[in-house]
Order: sequence, then structure tokens, then C-alpha cells
Amino acid sequence: MNNCVMRKVDVTAEFAPLAGERTVASVTISCSPGNAGDVLFRGDTGQEVPWVPGEWHTFYAIDLAAVEIKGTAGDVVTVIGGTW
Repeated sequence: MNNCVMRKVDVTAEFAPLAGERTVASVTISCSPGNAGDVLFRGDTGQEVPWVPGEWHTFYAIDLAAVEIKGTAGDVVTVIGGTW
């Protein structure tokens, strides 16, 4: 079954996953260019990786529940793609 994934994720001051349950999809993850600060991503090794406002990357078959983000409350990350 193919599904379109289109999400706006509000950034918080504490790490939170991009999805509340296992969601494997091929997506482009983007930090809004209007964000006030960097968004910290925490992935497979637990290392924190800062993304600057406007930064984006495309991932294939990524589990969104395994990727956590934190940063300036009110900033935004978008997730666009699908499960094909």
C-alpha cells in the first residue's frame, strides 16, 4: 500500500521523534528557512547533528520514529514523501 507522507513537525526544547510510531518512508526532511535557530537531529548513533535553517536532505526507507529532533520552540521541520 502506497501512502503520501506530508507532515509539519513543531520543534520543541526536548528531543522528540518525527513520528509517534514506526513509519518507514522515502522522504525529504527540511528545516524551515524562517527558523530562529539550528535544529539538532539525533539518529542511529545518538550523536547530535545541527541543521541550519533552510537545510534539507532526502532519505530512502527511513523509519521516522527513529529520528529525533530538538531546538528552538516554535521552529518547524517538514517531512514530505511517501511509502512507495
